[in-house]
Amino acid sequence: MRYSEVDFICQMGFSRSSANHTLYTALMLQPRIIGGLFAVGVLLQSPSFFLALSAALWWSALVPTRNPFDAIYNYAAAYPRGLTPIPVAPTPRRFAMGEAAAFTLGIAAALFLHATITAWMLEGVFVAALMLVFFGRFCLGAYMYHLVRGVMLTGERRLSIGLPCGS
Repeated sequence: MRYSEVDFICQMGFSRSSANHTLYTALMLQPRIIGGLFAVGVLLQSPSFFLALSAALWWSALVPTRNPFDAIYNYAAAYPRGLTPIPVAPTPRRFAMGEAAAFTLGIAAALFLHATITAWMLEGVFVAALMLVFFGRFCLGAYMYHLVRGVMLTGERRLSIGLPCGS
């Protein structure tokens, strides 16, 4: 397992001892689905589409035991293969989902108000955050949670920027 995958799992709020490639794969399913849906939303520039995406993300953040993205993984991948289902999202992961929900709600509002440039700017920030997850194994939303909670740099390398990983 790559160090960056362990860092990503820790950043999401899971312990280092629970870090394995299966959990990493499970955690990456939601950003991949959101990325695909987001691309459709950008092409459509539909405020209703972004509002629905925001609702799904809010639901996932506020009711983590009923996260539809985790349910997709559990029923399509985990249960048929005898894998451990994805655990309920810890607070950093829920914070990241809430942040994504707020961004997509902002995009929907901007599109409803015909503030196209604002919508494009918010979409650009969201795409940049998705690229960080896909290519950098770094979740900006979870990192923001850790910053808000006061977790600062330590002497040990974590996430290339110093976030600790629980054990």
